[in-house]
Amino acid sequence: MKVRTFTFAELIRQLKEPISITAISSISSIGSSLKQTWEAYQKNSHYLENIKIGNDEVYAATLPESLVSEIEILRNSDSKYKYLDLSVLYAMYTSRFAIETSGWTTGDNFGVNIGSSRGATSLFERYHKEFLKSNNTSTLTSPTTTLGNISTWVAHDLGTKGPNISHSITCSTALHAMLNGIAWIQSGMADKFLVGGSEAPLTAFTIAQMKALKIYTSTSPSSFSTTNKTVSVENFFPCRALDLEKTKNTMVLGEGASVACLEKGSSSNTIAKIIGLGYATEALEHNVSISKDAQCFQDSMTMALGGQSADNVDVVVMHSPGTVKGDKAEYNAVKKVFCNKTPFLTTNKWKVGHTFGASGMLSIEMAILMLLHQKTIPVPFVPIQDKPSTISRVMVNAVGFGGNAVSILLSK
Repeated sequence: MKVRTFTFAELIRQLKEPISITAISSISSIGSSLKQTWEAYQKNSHYLENIKIGNDEVYAATLPESLVSEIEILRNSDSKYKYLDLSVLYAMYTSRFAIETSGWTTGDNFGVNIGSSRGATSLFERYHKEFLKSNNTSTLTSPTTTLGNISTWVAHDLGTKGPNISHSITCSTALHAMLNGIAWIQSGMADKFLVGGSEAPLTAFTIAQMKALKIYTSTSPSSFSTTNKTVSVENFFPCRALDLEKTKNTMVLGEGASVACLEKGSSSNTIAKIIGLGYATEALEHNVSISKDAQCFQDSMTMALGGQSADNVDVVVMHSPGTVKGDKAEYNAVKKVFCNKTPFLTTNKWKVGHTFGASGMLSIEMAILMLLHQKTIPVPFVPIQDKPSTISRVMVNAVGFGGNAVSILLSK
């Protein structure tokens, strides 16, 4: 009997039956439960703090003290966890809650694909500093700083023997993990996959890299302005993601993690269905370039629609990093794809910061909450938009350096 083989693109595009999300879990500056997260989204306040990182005072989105304590309890719960990076511990913590909610067991031998943009950056910086000082480094330097140890430790902690994958595709990492999980399920090589991203980027070297790109926000309200007016102290939001009138870059970093449980078809636990997905890459002109009309997003969103009417999409959760060019380019792409009817546009980076590789899954969580509660989540400084009467379909976007875009279409 001849066995037909499929390319990755064919497996992704077919989606003969929807892929269900049966659980999603996250930790970020706004909490760790869907209830906490939804309550935070109902407030017009941000969760960005002016803190000292290295020698600089910067805005950043940090985990609440209660969560920091719980992460330390996890670290001390097993001698093997003592020297793990925060990015690994964040992934382990969120994965435990996701699996508990989904009802999966170790015998399911589900796959794990959790990625990160920066990986074990705090450990790497510490060990490298140690090496420069003494020309020696600790025994555990290599195993604790490899990117692959995120999924490996999560799999160990959960007792699954399924395939373990880690990768870095910068800010679209989590949504690429979702693509991988779907491809494995569609191929029949796995029944269930745990996918997501984890990031602990609040280090001096990481902040310095963003400042070198001139995309990090200022700490002074007086330095902010739009094309029409100066921003008052009362209306000061350190990150003005999706503000198309801003004249300066306002990206703010945040730490956190988010994972989702994927299963084929529908089940009693289904909280949302994946009904379309797309991906595309820009032709590079610069290391961080994206075209004026974000051709990568036009292509990924069109692919995710898969021939469905663009008018049926009620909300788009934008990537919107808070940079002048990045926000405008994605908006221009949306206008081109949804030319007849622009959906309700929103983002969460003004509230939780940009969590790099975890950001896409935090956006998926935001989309699921809107589907469950049938209520849009507006950005307080963005002009009032028409709200859909019902929320049936939500598109989620993410893009990494170099224009590597992914779009996911969710339905109730």
